[in-house]
Amino acid sequence: MPNLKNQSQVKELESKLDNVQAIFLADYAGLALKDQRSLRAKVKAAGGELVVAKNTLLKIALKNKGYDADAISEFLKGPSITLFAHADAVAPLKAMVEFSKANEAELPKLKSGILGKETLSITKVMQLATLPSKAELIAKLLGTLSNPARNLVGILSAPIRYTVYALNAIKDQKSKSN
Repeated sequence: MPNLKNQSQVKELESKLDNVQAIFLADYAGLALKDQRSLRAKVKAAGGELVVAKNTLLKIALKNKGYDADAISEFLKGPSITLFAHADAVAPLKAMVEFSKANEAELPKLKSGILGKETLSITKVMQLATLPSKAELIAKLLGTLSNPARNLVGILSAPIRYTVYALNAIKDQKSKSN
């Protein structure tokens, strides 16, 4: 029977799993404490949360919430830090990857992830990290949707503009002849 502390940690992990878009696992062994604090701040600013939890407790919480814990259990070995991405699955992951690239030791090293209920390989996680964030994708979509309206305005205003040019040319021609 697990002790009360472990049971409460499992319940806490389960509550975090209730409202996440994605979960990512990374190896953080060797990452200095000040770097961990900096990483936590960057991930939090991006809409994520970093948690260090016992691998067995995380596996229990994942199973209890209906995730395929067996598929990710091979990555639940050694020291792991778990990234919970709440509103946007990509932005916190990008923050972690950028931090890792800026760090001399390139820590933390991503192991795997879960997007929705699908377990992702490290290759897919890195592909996900290269995607634009949700806000960037929305901005691109809005730009694409507004282009036809902008083009229509240009087309509809062209005859008026050309009429003004023609009238100005006639006015200049008459002023030169006088």
